Amino acid sequence: MSSNTDLTLSSYDEGQGSKFIRKAKEAPFVPIGMAGFAAIVAYGLYKLKSRGNTKMSIHLIHMRVAAQGFVVGAMTLGMGYSMYQEFVAKPKK
Repeated sequence: MSSNTDLTLSSYDEGQGSKFIRKAKEAPFVPIGMAGFAAIVAYGLYKLKSRGNTKMSIHLIHMRVAAQGFVVGAMTLGMGYSMYQEFVAKPKK
């Protein structure tokens, strides 16, 4: 029982950078989804000046839908990747 407590307490000593790197290795599509979300939002903000006659609310809705679509796509690919690793690439015993 003490080994479980030691394991839990050691995770609190871990820094945020090393924790992010460890989590990124466990689920590689999470940082990809975060980066894509940030890139789409940055592009949307950049294009905000040249939106023409489009209303602000419509532009923001399109930007939100694109960013959410990218994140959902990254999550779907991540689930497919983890299922492949678990069921197909896993050696038979």
